[in-house]
Amino acid sequence: MAREWGLGGVILFSRNIEAPEQVAELAYDAQQLASDVPLWVSVDQEGGRVARLRAPFTEWPAMAALGRHGDLGLSARVATALASELAAVGVTLDFAPVLDLHHVGADPVVGDRALSDDPDQAARLATSFIEALQAAGVAACGKHFPGHGDTRADSHHELPVVEHPPDRFRARDLVPFKAAIAADVASVMSAHVLYPAFDDERPATLSRALISEVLRHEMGHRGLIITDDLEMGAITASHSVSEAAVQAFEAGCDTLLLCGSGIEQHVTAIEALIRAVETGRLSMAAIETAWTRHEDVKARFLTLPPRRPLSGAALGARLGTDAHRALAEELARA
Repeated sequence: MAREWGLGGVILFSRNIEAPEQVAELAYDAQQLASDVPLWVSVDQEGGRVARLRAPFTEWPAMAALGRHGDLGLSARVATALASELAAVGVTLDFAPVLDLHHVGADPVVGDRALSDDPDQAARLATSFIEALQAAGVAACGKHFPGHGDTRADSHHELPVVEHPPDRFRARDLVPFKAAIAADVASVMSAHVLYPAFDDERPATLSRALISEVLRHEMGHRGLIITDDLEMGAITASHSVSEAAVQAFEAGCDTLLLCGSGIEQHVTAIEALIRAVETGRLSMAAIETAWTRHEDVKARFLTLPPRRPLSGAALGARLGTDAHRALAEELARA
């Protein structure tokens, strides 16, 4: 696939991870597939229950612990330590931090993954986390726009609906995203959630009203817009993956995330995008704009040729260090 069409990047799941040296070699091998523009090597490494890299990597508490501390310096130190371990094995994009607000009684799909139930607190902590992670060379991704925290259904299985009016979103749920954008976050991930106040037909991922009009134009996000996994039930219950891929680009997304274990859906999605351009449904200008955005954001974090991965004692010295474990323990004491 990479040789025929090119790929924007890869995402690693638990099924891809055996040991630190194997991850480092896998990331390096993936980068060998790149031609003119490096690939992202990405992972969901938030802490708590959403962490693909386990011991001997440092195991961080959930993001809610940062919220309970409320310490911006601690947030920055955690992000710096996390980035050091990710970079050691060649990971260049972390799908963190979660910018959804915690809502009591909502579906636990977010829960303790959220920094806070207070929008200003979440915004401050997210800013320090993003700035430190990216200063250490790992791109950040704020998720899940425009806010997944108050859902009562799990978008992995079905389409949630959030009925809040626009003014409430702007006063609460969008506040951490505004802060992330001001911090020059590399990317924002969309939510597979229906927000009738903005679009009563399409979930955010497929909604031009939310992706292009609100996130891109109203809020001024200059980085990448990445879909959540297009193979999740919230999408596939009513759309084929190939149709969702085209609609996501029509909405204004730049990057399509497909997380299944096979490549068949990836092939059909790429072919659908090619047909959409050939028939005039998608303009080449839109594709070229997305491509240019990738080049610009990747230039901040990635280089070619890729560096040889660390191994042996040099790699072990970067992972689960005494300082990092002490920091995780300090965080857990919240």
